[in-house]
Formats: sequence, C-alpha cells, structure tokens
Amino acid sequence: MTRPVSNCPNCAAKVMFQWSSSVQTVCEYCKSILVRTDIDLKKVGQVADLPPDTSPIQLNTEGIFRDRSFVVIGRILYQYDQGGWNEWHLMMNDGKSAWLSDAQEEYTVSSLACGPNLPSAAQLQVGQQFKWNGDLYSLSVITKAHYRGVQGELPFQYWDKSDVTFADFRTPSRKFATLDYSDSDPVLYLGEFVEFEDLKLKNLRQFEGWS
Repeated sequence: MTRPVSNCPNCAAKVMFQWSSSVQTVCEYCKSILVRTDIDLKKVGQVADLPPDTSPIQLNTEGIFRDRSFVVIGRILYQYDQGGWNEWHLMMNDGKSAWLSDAQEEYTVSSLACGPNLPSAAQLQVGQQFKWNGDLYSLSVITKAHYRGVQGELPFQYWDKSDVTFADFRTPSRKFATLDYSDSDPVLYLGEFVEFEDLKLKNLRQFEGWS
C-alpha cells in the first residue's frame, strides 16, 4: 500500500503517513500539528512540551492483540487529579484503528463502536448499567481530565481540547467500555482489559537500569 507523503507547511520537511486514513499528524522536525485537507497539509497548532512519561510504550512499538499484530502510530496524553494516562493509537494489521489505554500499569484495548441513545455526561451516576453488544456494563468511574498534548498520527482532529469527561465501564468478564465526551455528542469505545505481557510488545522505551 502506498503511504501518503507530503511536506510540512511550516518547515518543508517530508511528512509520511503510516496509516492512509490518518487525519492529523505531528511533524517530527518542527513539532507542528498538521491536519490533512483534500489537497494539502495545514498547520493548526504547535505541540507543547509534554510532561515526563514513565510508560515503556512509544511510537512504533509493535505488539499482538487477539492474534492481530499492530503498531503504535499516535498518542493522546491526558492528566487529571490522580495523575495521567496515555491513549495510544494503534494501526492493526487489517488496516483498522484501535486504542491502547495505558493508565498506572492498567491496560485496555478498545475500538470505536455504535451505541444507540448514549446518555449525556450529566445523566451518569457511578453504578449505572448499560447493555452494549449483548454485555451488561457497570459504570465504575467518571473522570474529568485535561488534554495535555499529542504525538504521531490520529484518525481525527484533536489538538485544541481542554477539559474532557470520560465514563469507564466494566463487566465481570473483564470487558471494558468508555464513553468519551470530548465533543458535543458522546462516542462509545468497547474493548477489554489486557495484561502487559500478553501484548508481546517490542521496540519499547529503555530506561536506565533495565537489563
């Protein structure tokens, strides 16, 4: 598959997309946030300095989920009162998009799902239950987070957010759901909890003292 190639409108460096459906990326050289239009790239912002990160995952980390290989091609970073977490954008080997959430050594893999009549954030209370795709999910936590920055490629424009509300759900069988209220209409993601070792990750960040 031919990868889309263009030039950064800010510094003229070559910009190559790993995923043909990517809408936004960050120039590796000048850190401009770039959005694809029908004919060109447009600079819409600049990546601020990101806070120190202890996650071993990074752009171009590779792994396996349910017998499907993937590569990490993007990241959204959030902070909240108890810390922060990463949402890593995955390109699966079938060309589809997924997300690896990396929060205090707890990991989930999820993808966009269709959910009819999704509730507004104001309607939610911890303990509520909703049924999606035949599974009954219980609302475990509502988090108000602050968007801190982006890296790499994303399937949508995401660069000018501030405070964002997320509602996380669980099932007894370790399935996972999130309602994302980044925009006016909520978006549902369905997935499951995973163990770090089961993802068979490679090309991880190396920290001092690691063998």
